[in-house]
Amino acid sequence: MAKRKIIEIDRDKCNGCGLCTEACAEGALVLDEENKAVLVKEIYCDGMGACLDVCPTDALKIIERESEGYDAQAAYQYILKTRGKEAAAYVHGIEKKNQAQHKRESAAACHTPAGCPGSIAREIQRPSSSVLGRTVSGSSELSQWPIQLHLVSPYAPYFNESDLLIAADCTAFALGSFHQDLLKGKKLVIACPKLDDTSGYVEKIVEILRNNTVYSLTVAIMTVPCCSGLYRIVERAVEASGININIKKVVIGIDGQIVS
Repeated sequence: MAKRKIIEIDRDKCNGCGLCTEACAEGALVLDEENKAVLVKEIYCDGMGACLDVCPTDALKIIERESEGYDAQAAYQYILKTRGKEAAAYVHGIEKKNQAQHKRESAAACHTPAGCPGSIAREIQRPSSSVLGRTVSGSSELSQWPIQLHLVSPYAPYFNESDLLIAADCTAFALGSFHQDLLKGKKLVIACPKLDDTSGYVEKIVEILRNNTVYSLTVAIMTVPCCSGLYRIVERAVEASGININIKKVVIGIDGQIVS
C-alpha cells in the first residue's frame, strides 16, 4: 500500500445528518448503527473531498496515509448495484464512454435523488430588466487567452508576476459581478472537476507555479459538492510544487451570491 489522500471522520463531531453520504457520488460513506458516518470501503474514496463542503460540523477532513488505492471501477459497480445506472454515471474516474452512455440513456438523471446533488434542476427567480428600468452591462476584465486549463501553457509570459484566479466553469455564469469582483487584475484559468478529464491538472498547475512568480492564488468554486474537487486539485498542486503560497477560496451559491 502507498500513501494517498483519503477521508478521515471525527466521530465526536459527526451529528448524523447524512449530507456527506449524499454528496459522495462514489458511495464511500454511510451512517452506521450509531448514526455516525463511516467509510464503506477505502477503495471507494477518491480523496477529492466532495463531502467536506456539506458537513455542517467539520467532522470530515482529507488526510494522507497508507491505504489501498481508489478503485473507480469497484466504486462504479457498487453504485450501479445500490443506486442504479443514473447515479453510477457520476462516479469519479469511470471511462468517459460509460458516462456518455448513461447520460444518453437518461437525461432525467439530474432530477433523481440518486443523481449528482449539483445537477438538481433549479430555477432562480430574478427581477426582469423592465423592473430594473435599465440594462446592466460591464466591460470585460479578461486579459489573456486561452483560459481552459487543458489549453494554457505554463510558460505563457502573462503568468509571470501575476495574481492567479483558478475558477470552476460555472462561477462566471452564476456571479454577475465575476469580472469586477473576482477577475479584475488577475490571470484566469478555468476547469470543471466533474466533467473534465482532470488527469494532468495537478501537474499543469504545479508547472505554472514553479515556472512563474505568482503573487496570489484564488480558487472560485460553486457550493455544489462536486465543485469542491477543484479546490482539492489546487491544494495538491500547491503542496507538490513546494511553493509557499496561500490559497484564497471563494464559494459562490447557485443564487449568484458569494457565500464565503
